[in-house]
Amino acid sequence: MTDSSLPRPDPARLLDTARRVITDEAAALSTLAETLGPGFVDAVGLILDAPGRIIVSGMGKSGHIARKLAATLASTGTPAHFVHPAEASHGDLGMISAGDVALLLSNSGETPELADMITYTRRFGIPLIAVASREGSTLMQQADVRLLLPSLPEACTTGKVPTTSTTMTLALGDALAVALMEHRSFTPERFREFHPGGKLGAQLARVRDLMHGADRLPLVAPGTPMGEALITMSQKSFGVLGVAGPDAILQGVITDGDLRRHMAGLLDLTVEEVMTHAPKTIAPDALAATALARMNAAQITTLFVTAPAADGPGPAVGILHIHDCLRAGVV
Repeated sequence: MTDSSLPRPDPARLLDTARRVITDEAAALSTLAETLGPGFVDAVGLILDAPGRIIVSGMGKSGHIARKLAATLASTGTPAHFVHPAEASHGDLGMISAGDVALLLSNSGETPELADMITYTRRFGIPLIAVASREGSTLMQQADVRLLLPSLPEACTTGKVPTTSTTMTLALGDALAVALMEHRSFTPERFREFHPGGKLGAQLARVRDLMHGADRLPLVAPGTPMGEALITMSQKSFGVLGVAGPDAILQGVITDGDLRRHMAGLLDLTVEEVMTHAPKTIAPDALAATALARMNAAQITTLFVTAPAADGPGPAVGILHIHDCLRAGVV
């Protein structure tokens, strides 16, 4: 909604405000990092020992942070979900079970909507981790593990709008999630299992997700005349040809560059006389981003996919073209 009675904003003043807010919040994060203590270690230990899920909750702006934290935890290997405190008082307390851990966020520590959740955790012996900025608050007094936020002014001039406090809460939540993720050695491959869609899913795709299977392999046997080999190369449309015996172990590849280098008398040659030995390959479980980087580094457009073997590359099981990576959004 616009207010035509207001004067046009002064650009310099707007930038000054923005820089002040960012600087104040950055300073608050530095204070949070410096004051973080054993409670953080205790919180991580409590979550690691929990056989159930992490129930994250908060009201208002803290609720928005809680939703984000639950999603971050769940996507990085720590089962978690958000429970709205008001809904909890109307039946959703049943979503909290023995073996779970409650993580409650409240800047003041006196959020009335959290009262029933606090009582429920105490009644049924459900471990409670509290995040608040008032050490003597109800939430902090009732908690098993306390994560105290530095009591610092909000970044707005009124001192009322949750800004600095929510930034610290968000950062503390991220610190918990990353500490848990790194302790569990959460790999990019496992990360993709929770993020199969969008750009992130594409960047974490494996070669086997994008490759063409064995039925599309452009392979010919050793000793094949180049005239016959060219027909296979043209039919498969990958711009490359593999030379392999009955075991499908690649002995070499023929590319457009190999054809140009042997243009004189090409049809009088066999594939062994034209092919490049020791071709570059990739394993099916490798990240597609790794395959793309390998193609770019070698200035090639195609990689044969070979099954792993104890003594080197195993049989060819597929083929990956650079266009397959680009179509999938791998960059």
